[in-house]
Amino acid sequence: SPQSSVLSPQSSVLSPQSYAIFPFMSEPRIDNYSEFWDFYVLEHSKPMTRYFHFVGTLLGMVMLVWFVGNGNFLYIPLCFVVGYAFAWFSHFFIEKNKPATFKYPGWSFVSDYKMAWLMMTGRMEAEVERVISER
Repeated sequence: SPQSSVLSPQSSVLSPQSYAIFPFMSEPRIDNYSEFWDFYVLEHSKPMTRYFHFVGTLLGMVMLVWFVGNGNFLYIPLCFVVGYAFAWFSHFFIEKNKPATFKYPGWSFVSDYKMAWLMMTGRMEAEVERVISER
């Protein structure tokens, strides 16, 4: 194929696009959401990491509704602080890795909500098993 997959289990060759954004970094750059999602799931392989993310995401959403509902718009940034505090704590002290937010802020933010939805619907554990089995 003209463009090889960064995380392709069939190939150990990384695509040239992987290093396009941060050529000084040794890690490849993921260039599509499907590959990022699998990376994200692997970075959240421990159940406690996922639970901390879930709590932070849920608290952030509740706070957002509360602040908007009460017209306290200046406090909205606290929603992010609370959400990321729980998530980053779990990465540093439970999963012992670096949060994906540092390198992929947009995709990471979206994936936090996707993971929370999969957890609420009881499908996240199966997703973790799928990604691990495809490694």
